[in-house]
Amino acid sequence: MAQQTLPTVIPMLAYEDGPKAMDWLHKAFGLVEQARWVDDNGVLGHGEMSFGDGVIMMATPTPDYESPRHHRETCAAAAKWSQVPYVIDGVMLYVPDVDAHCEQARAAGATILAEPADSPHGRTYKAEDVEGHRWMFLQRA
Repeated sequence: MAQQTLPTVIPMLAYEDGPKAMDWLHKAFGLVEQARWVDDNGVLGHGEMSFGDGVIMMATPTPDYESPRHHRETCAAAAKWSQVPYVIDGVMLYVPDVDAHCEQARAAGATILAEPADSPHGRTYKAEDVEGHRWMFLQRA
């Protein structure tokens, strides 16, 4: 992406398997790949995906990194706080049709944490991605 087109706030997420995550995020959530820099071993050094006018950057920071899903498998505290269906250190995206988006995500294997429901701010649902990062999707009222 050209420097002048970047938003002023950009979430940065780490993934154990960045290339697989980028492919999955496109299929499940509709993010569009803008950049993918992979080393000779297939490790993602830098990735950019867009959604509307927003951008998310991602990488695999170190071989020792554990995704949220793997971390909670070995950490009792992380497992406990992950029992709630809330978005913990996650990303929120506005979508035009929450119900259709949820079905697309479900078909791609997303873990649906909260089914589509009306709220004072619009219709929402919450999901986990392939590595356990949490996302909230909102359709404006």
